[in-house]
Amino acid sequence: MAQPGQTVTDFEAQATPDQTVRLSDLKGKNVVIYFYPKDHTPGCTTEGQDFRDNYTEFEKLNTVVFGVSKDSLKTHQNFKAKHDFPFELITDPDEVVCKVFDVIKLKKLYGKEYMGIERSTFLIDAKGMLRNEWRKVKVKGHVAEVLEAAKAL
Repeated sequence: MAQPGQTVTDFEAQATPDQTVRLSDLKGKNVVIYFYPKDHTPGCTTEGQDFRDNYTEFEKLNTVVFGVSKDSLKTHQNFKAKHDFPFELITDPDEVVCKVFDVIKLKKLYGKEYMGIERSTFLIDAKGMLRNEWRKVKVKGHVAEVLEAAKAL
């Protein structure tokens, strides 16, 4: 697991519409990868909409955005279409990308404990180095904070 200032381990994953994303193919661009628990849920929808509404600002900063959850490609495609997300969603049912960033944590919901994705965001620079990480993200105001960090690169 990369710490800020270290190079992120390369990974390969399926993403919408039906493509393979490799971190190494994105060299030369800054990359925002945000992990969220589940498509079509209130917090995850709001977070996606915030990234959507600020997407042109990220583009101006040579920064691509990817959302990641364990949902299927089909669910991702519906979620993306419904909310008009201009960025791709990565499907990670086997937690390959989740493990690279160590975002699978013990969570509690209605008194039940389970392992799931902790809402987290990572900013990787154009050379593949992790520059910022946000863990246990609260949705409100988060995207603005990520955008400011991208401006500082």
